[in-house]
Amino acid sequence: MSTIDNRGLTTEEALRRLARHGENKLVEAKKDSLFKKIVAQLLDVLMVILLIGATVSYLIGETTDAIIIVIVIVLNVTISLVQEYKADDALAALKNMTVPKAYVRRNGVVQEVEATTIVVGDVVLLEAGRLVPADLEIIQARDLMIDESTLTGESVPQLKEVGQLAAMSTVVTNGTAVGIVKAKGMETEIGKIASILNETADDFTPLQKSLNTLGKYLGVATVVISLVIFSIGFLQGRDVREMFMLAISLAVAAIPEGLPAVVTIVLALGMRKMVKRHVIIRKLPAVEALGSVDIICSDKTGTLTQNKMTVLRVMAGGDILSPSEHAPSFDALAEVYGHCHHVERSEDEWIGEPTEVGLVTYAYKYDASLYNRYPLIDEIPFDSTRKMMTTIHEKNGRSIAYTKGALDRVLAKCSFILEEGQVISLTSEKRDRIQSQANEMASDALRVLGAAMKQEGDLHKEDELIFVGFAAMMDPPREEVKAALEETKRAGIQTVMITGDDPHTAFAIGRQLGLVNSMEEVWTGQKIDETDVDTFAKQVRHVRIFARVSPTHKVKIVQALQAHDLVVSMTGDGVNDAPSLKAADVGVAMGITGTDVAKGASDIVLTDDNFSSIVQAVKEGRTIFNNIKKTVLFLLSCNLGEIIALFFGILLGWPTLLRPVHILWVNLVTDTFPALALGVDNDNRHVMEQKPRRTEEHILHGSLHHLIWNGLLIGGLTLLAFILGAYYVDGEWLHGQQLSAHGLMVAQTMAFLTLSFAQLFHAFNVRSMTDTIFSKQLWSNRYLLYAFGFGLALQVLLVTIGPLATVFHLHALTLVEWLTVFGLSIVPIIFNEMLKMKRRHAQNRVQ
Repeated sequence: MSTIDNRGLTTEEALRRLARHGENKLVEAKKDSLFKKIVAQLLDVLMVILLIGATVSYLIGETTDAIIIVIVIVLNVTISLVQEYKADDALAALKNMTVPKAYVRRNGVVQEVEATTIVVGDVVLLEAGRLVPADLEIIQARDLMIDESTLTGESVPQLKEVGQLAAMSTVVTNGTAVGIVKAKGMETEIGKIASILNETADDFTPLQKSLNTLGKYLGVATVVISLVIFSIGFLQGRDVREMFMLAISLAVAAIPEGLPAVVTIVLALGMRKMVKRHVIIRKLPAVEALGSVDIICSDKTGTLTQNKMTVLRVMAGGDILSPSEHAPSFDALAEVYGHCHHVERSEDEWIGEPTEVGLVTYAYKYDASLYNRYPLIDEIPFDSTRKMMTTIHEKNGRSIAYTKGALDRVLAKCSFILEEGQVISLTSEKRDRIQSQANEMASDALRVLGAAMKQEGDLHKEDELIFVGFAAMMDPPREEVKAALEETKRAGIQTVMITGDDPHTAFAIGRQLGLVNSMEEVWTGQKIDETDVDTFAKQVRHVRIFARVSPTHKVKIVQALQAHDLVVSMTGDGVNDAPSLKAADVGVAMGITGTDVAKGASDIVLTDDNFSSIVQAVKEGRTIFNNIKKTVLFLLSCNLGEIIALFFGILLGWPTLLRPVHILWVNLVTDTFPALALGVDNDNRHVMEQKPRRTEEHILHGSLHHLIWNGLLIGGLTLLAFILGAYYVDGEWLHGQQLSAHGLMVAQTMAFLTLSFAQLFHAFNVRSMTDTIFSKQLWSNRYLLYAFGFGLALQVLLVTIGPLATVFHLHALTLVEWLTVFGLSIVPIIFNEMLKMKRRHAQNRVQ
């Protein structure tokens, strides 16, 4: 075996280790096979009921019905699978945009290789801007600063020295180093976190739970209704086969066959709309679930903040200004920051340690000519003991030293101060005033860095310096975040900041964003550890910021909130966020700055890393849920009407009102298009004024009475249409005479058309429980208008075209019969308009 020295491994040894131990990458969770995904789709409660219905229909000879139901099942499964694969493809493209590379020394020669080919024992060279490709032990370092925010949540880069560890996927922001690979892939610190993800099981979203419950109720109701009807018919002495068909008819009427397909299509369309708003939905139900969240647990660094240190205030000559202001006394301050750094400029991008980038950016914006104007002669590098750095430059034929660092350290080395262009003694009074000004800014969690210069004496000695001023910095909030948080607050959603950063820094950011008012609302990871589980569960609702937390703490926080029956969303981009992204009801990862681990653990990925996109996603999620609720309400009230018509027709000893093919046609065709139109309704005026719905709240919460009344009405109108159709043909039937074959077909045709037309009109009622259908807003859904017109035309064609009428056992109607059908069908509009008027009057009285 080769030994590790400055020459590094040999190429042959590296290849042997790669073959033996595998590539340097994280092992992704095993994806479900296509077969497993299909089985999971088919095990949905409503899908199981449809499968049973198709099987029974086939066994009793109703092949047409069975084929139609199977087509619906295949459509539903196909749409779900296609959308999932599209999401996976989008994420794969996002992941493959950049393939990380690294410099290694092999055979004594520096080579650039793909990071996946690195093995334990490789000698890796690091420089500013490079991603650390594996866990490295530093063996040489020069001013090495590493941004570990993706791993720890800390926004301030950390100084790394010889003997310390540089973790995989962190970023070098300053300096150079050489390290030896100690761990790769799943053995790294990041790999250990990634392995936790496989231990967290997926759970159902609120919509899935609600629809599963609904499916169970429908399943039980279907069996009970079918048994009751079969028993009644058997006691009436009817033919057993006829009664079996009647029972099947009622079972078909009870099941909204189109509901699974409609819900899937609505979620898929919502997913497509979200992509245009920079949101990739990895799992369809997550669209709705995000609209139901009570709490968004948000990572601070890079999510609520810009992950970019920025100068907010500057002081020189005793004056404090904003960085956009200019004054002669600030020229020297910008001059120091424009030279004392290791920042490089690449086109419009600064490359370097974030704090230095912030200071240089300030200097450059103040006066671009001050950036590296004077040639560098020598340097006294930064170290953790001095907490300062000094660069020596040639200025106008003379040497000058520029120093920057922690204010207290810089101030201690200063004997003079620059005021109004004059160098004067730094008195104790002036020193105290400077420190007081700095302390005031530090109390707001700003990082204060002093600046000084030296023009005389030994420039390599950091003493007798001239104090120039200081800059106060912070990783500021994203500009759009505050408005987004205000909108979520109006929507009844609480935002909790979770960060690995300092509690005082987190509090300052939180106060700017309006999240907190006092430090009592801030907890640290240490306090979580010191608090027993029960007490923490009680207190967690009152905490707005969690600071200095580990990945384990984040999962505890999410689970404690979920224990209160809250729907929790977690946003983040770092590896440290991944376990909590997985544990949350909805995990939201950042697409640009987010790590692959975070994206893999999430349900939703924001491609623009914009927090405001989350608000749009919440709005879209709520709109989609409201639309699905409208769809469910519409379909079930229509199906209830069918059940009532069939049940009472059989109970009264009448002939069969509707054939199974009639019911199946109405459920799968006539109802489906209006249901889809309701599913893409664009009326979202009030969705962000509503409180999040409770997880235990059924999808029909508050609408059951509407469903029952309209079901009774539609069923009653269908019965009445059957009676009138029979009366028009066989007037004596009402007096006990047997219906003729002609009379029965006309009666069934009128019942069929009245049922379908009444349901088409009823779709307009469902758009709003209070607004009249004659308002401009309610007529804005052109898809519903198209569905209504298409449905009417389709039903008319079924009756008027001979071959179609024969297949569906329908009969041509007279003008009087047509007018009767339309007259009965419009009654639901009149009835619901009266109810809405009553509700509006009641609301006005309350107001």
